[in-house]
Amino acid sequence: MKESIDYPDSYYYHTANNLKKRPSLSGSHATDICVIGAGYTGLLTALNLSERGYDVTILEANKLAWGGSGRNGGQVGSGHNKKIDELEKDYGKSLANELWQLSEYGKRIVKTRIEKHEIDCDLKAGNANVSNDRDDDHHHKEYVEKLNADYGYDLIRYMNPEEVREMFHSPFFDGGGSLDMGGAHLHPLNYALGLAEAAEDSGVKIYENSRVTSYSNGSPCVVKTNHGEIKADHVVLACNGYLDNLERKLAVKIMPINNFILATEPMSQEEVQYINRDDVCVHDNKFHVHYFRISQDNRLLFGGGENYARNFPKDLKSYVRKTMLDVYPHLHDKTIDYAWGGRLGVTVNRMPHVGRLHTNVYFAHGYSGHGVAMASLAGTVLAEAIDGTVSNLDIFSKIKIPTFPGGTLLRWPGFYLGMLYYALRDRL
Repeated sequence: MKESIDYPDSYYYHTANNLKKRPSLSGSHATDICVIGAGYTGLLTALNLSERGYDVTILEANKLAWGGSGRNGGQVGSGHNKKIDELEKDYGKSLANELWQLSEYGKRIVKTRIEKHEIDCDLKAGNANVSNDRDDDHHHKEYVEKLNADYGYDLIRYMNPEEVREMFHSPFFDGGGSLDMGGAHLHPLNYALGLAEAAEDSGVKIYENSRVTSYSNGSPCVVKTNHGEIKADHVVLACNGYLDNLERKLAVKIMPINNFILATEPMSQEEVQYINRDDVCVHDNKFHVHYFRISQDNRLLFGGGENYARNFPKDLKSYVRKTMLDVYPHLHDKTIDYAWGGRLGVTVNRMPHVGRLHTNVYFAHGYSGHGVAMASLAGTVLAEAIDGTVSNLDIFSKIKIPTFPGGTLLRWPGFYLGMLYYALRDRL
């Protein structure tokens, strides 16, 4: 499915606030900071720097938040893709604690920005992780106990299998889970649009339909599009899964994968309470994660299914509906009003890749499914570093991100075979 520079036909697009056209870049310009990419990372980098007095320009290849920031499941999760015990095992308790505190900072950034700028994005508390297998139950207990005891995080609690069944009424979830009331969910496109409005109010210039064709690091950096160029003291690469070959040194560190979501027709209050009693966002522990939440107008927003191809499936509604019916077979008679896909960036070790490429070139990507909080965090951390405070960036620099085997071309076949193995294991 070849996408245009217009927004996808998603539920988010049809319920977006303050959509407006922005100009394309033409001619030669100069700025302190040139940010490439108008998603959460780019917007938070720009907003933070503008508030500190810098002149900031954002170049977006398509529309503002056209990529993952405007298409994702809207979950604001705690921690990283890796659980806390994995972080301790891989990096030691000291660095694991620093990474946990950073992730908490990311959630605070999201909530604080929404409150400060009065962003209307349906923010609600609650993030549930549920099990498909009772044999996994002890993992939830141990995870909750560790966060409670070792990290002082008391906003999460264990749910036994009976409570999971009563809360979600799905035959697909046979085990227990955890309920994190420090997590949240929101309308992702409206969150991005609110950040953009705040950034522009602060003086940030945003150009849409301005794909960057090349950039050079130097004094100054020169960023070129088909119809213009910008000279800047610093450049920030905030492209995530859409980086492509703009910077090959970074492209080999992330793998773009496609994920898909549908929105049902609106349902009655009784129906939505039956499948999601406490109106939280939900995800399971499958390798190909199933995730869902209820929209402001009582639709089921359900995510499931991935592919690793260059294109989307032709019939997205049927593609995701099949997975939805695995979880909620009784919804077979519900009309699917919208279905859409998006691209996210994953790293080999599923940790975010945030850092400095050259003296005056910074980057952040590879949030591996935790983009709402992590990208908001990364943009803030990059702005802090450019302004001279590098302590949080130094924490990210301690995480070494492996290169995908095969470089920018041959990484796809190997990655596909690996993902196919884990997908088949899910079905066994």
